[in-house]
Amino acid sequence: MVDIATRVWNHKWKIDPIVRSLIDTDFYKLLMCQSVFRNKPDTTVTFSLINRTTDVPLAKLIDEGELREQLDHIRSLSLTRGESTWLRGNTFYGKRQMFTPEFMEWFENLRLPPYHLERKGDQYELTFEGKWPEVMLWEIPALAILMELRGRAVLGEMRRFELQVLYARAMTKLWEKIETLRPHQGLRIADFGTRRRHSFLWQDWCVQAMTEGLGPAFVGTSNCLIAKNRDVEAIGTNAHELPMVYAALADTDGDLARAPYDVLSDWHEEHDGNLRIILPDTYGTPGFLENAPDWLAGWTGVRIDSGDPAEMAEVAIRWWQDRGEDPRDKLVIFSDGLDVDKIIELQSRFQGRVRVSFGWGTLLTNDFRGLTQGDALAPFSLVCKAVAANGRPTVKLSDNPKKAMGPEDEITRYKRVFGVGAQEELEVVV
Repeated sequence: MVDIATRVWNHKWKIDPIVRSLIDTDFYKLLMCQSVFRNKPDTTVTFSLINRTTDVPLAKLIDEGELREQLDHIRSLSLTRGESTWLRGNTFYGKRQMFTPEFMEWFENLRLPPYHLERKGDQYELTFEGKWPEVMLWEIPALAILMELRGRAVLGEMRRFELQVLYARAMTKLWEKIETLRPHQGLRIADFGTRRRHSFLWQDWCVQAMTEGLGPAFVGTSNCLIAKNRDVEAIGTNAHELPMVYAALADTDGDLARAPYDVLSDWHEEHDGNLRIILPDTYGTPGFLENAPDWLAGWTGVRIDSGDPAEMAEVAIRWWQDRGEDPRDKLVIFSDGLDVDKIIELQSRFQGRVRVSFGWGTLLTNDFRGLTQGDALAPFSLVCKAVAANGRPTVKLSDNPKKAMGPEDEITRYKRVFGVGAQEELEVVV
């Protein structure tokens, strides 16, 4: 087992790349990338860093030269032979050759495109613009770099024994969470914590701890590199990025209203089984389900990623019942702001009514709250989103208006088109 404290202590002596592989990313990024490569390869998209926690001054904490060095290193990466073999030959979700030879040939020759970095006050403006299949692969490594560099800025002030104690406390904290979860029957939990992790080494340790501590209840990780190295399942389906870009490309209000379903129609042609998971909240879950075509009710399940999770699961259950489907056969994946108490609460409420699963994110792989003076390592809300497609702004409404993004006039238009009324504002939990 890696001595994480010593590794952190030693990183300052030489360049220590944060991201060392193009598959150090979430599995759903690769699934979506293949879909985009097939359906929208020439769409030009802009991604932008958005720090929702503005009181974390990233530009004061992170040296611009070091940030550029890490970003430049990512641009030098390409798939290794072993990584390519794993993607080409492994079985994912019960399917061999998940990735087509055409996509793999493209991916094997890929180098990530240029970035734009500029300091704006105490924050960084970091954007990526280019062909959608290329620039979309910047999202996860860019977030991982910024999260870890912020952590290194804090850890760099600590001495070796302080680091030993810090990681001992963090390990104990996670293990106590695992012990709390262990007695609960029927749990299915996956690691969804790549994008806002403390570090790659820490995420890797968390996956090992979950594997040992929860056994079969731990069903896999979203991180492809860790899945490969630790021989666990790679987990993931699709994200808000797809409907946001498809919607931005719509020419009329009618086209806009159909865009989220066009996304899933394309997905339906490529995937089956547990990859047919609906993410309904991009433009409001109730309206999305109310207007959904009948064939979507036959999909495997839904992922709940904003709003009140219990309320949105109840909306999905009623929708299935109204469409003649048995909710007990359906899968509900909860993935928003989870920690132990919420996991147990939701498991207790919905077990036996639906098949329940959890994508546990930041508070699995980055819960250093209360472990440093001034809570300097507490996780914060940092995202990297598609903000434009072919020159048009993207919009996300969400089931929580605090997560909405896009120009105000476009948000108003989207609310009208999708019939989104008053929404309850909820605290955004990382």
